[in-house]
Amino acid sequence: MTDAAALMDRMYRGQRHIYDATRKYYLLGRDALIGDVRAQPGDAALEIGCGTGRNLIALARAYPEARCYGLDVSAEMLKSAKAAVERKGLAGRIALAQADATSFDPEALFGRAAFDRIVISYALSMIPPWREALSRALDVLAPGGALHIVDFGDMAGLPAPFKAALRRWLAAFEVSPRQTLPAELRTMAEARGMTSESTAPYRGYAVQGVARRPA
Repeated sequence: MTDAAALMDRMYRGQRHIYDATRKYYLLGRDALIGDVRAQPGDAALEIGCGTGRNLIALARAYPEARCYGLDVSAEMLKSAKAAVERKGLAGRIALAQADATSFDPEALFGRAAFDRIVISYALSMIPPWREALSRALDVLAPGGALHIVDFGDMAGLPAPFKAALRRWLAAFEVSPRQTLPAELRTMAEARGMTSESTAPYRGYAVQGVARRPA
């Protein structure tokens, strides 16, 4: 087990049972992101850092003709994801695997080299080598595909006391907002001949980014 996997397993061994119930109040923009994915029939959609499977289940329901895949470094979180997927009757449409977001081999995990849609929701802020994870996601994006990201933003429009308190609270859970994410996404996308765009909804509470590979 890698250090990252061990850390996440320790953190979520107990939390995974209440994760979705507690996070729904402050992981803003996840459902909007799923709506923006617009997967087409036959598309392969991957979530990196799929956690409990909450977003994957929503993707599978929103795009019933897409094939869905999810990976997470935490075996503990994947226990919850597997149980949720089976409970919803989606085991035949959602494949799960344990892997490091920075170095995963999609052929070995899922038998495919690339994905038409990739989603990263509030995961980059928990991955110390987050640039490597972002780079890997871009590398496995298929021609004509899109990478969709939502995470904590720079919080520029929030009141200073609230912003300071929120950052202290996030740090207690090993969460670090990636303030340079829009710039890094743009630089990495351009280096691969892709386009990108970023927005900062909720007064900068969140950042949303999209990178698209030409067909």
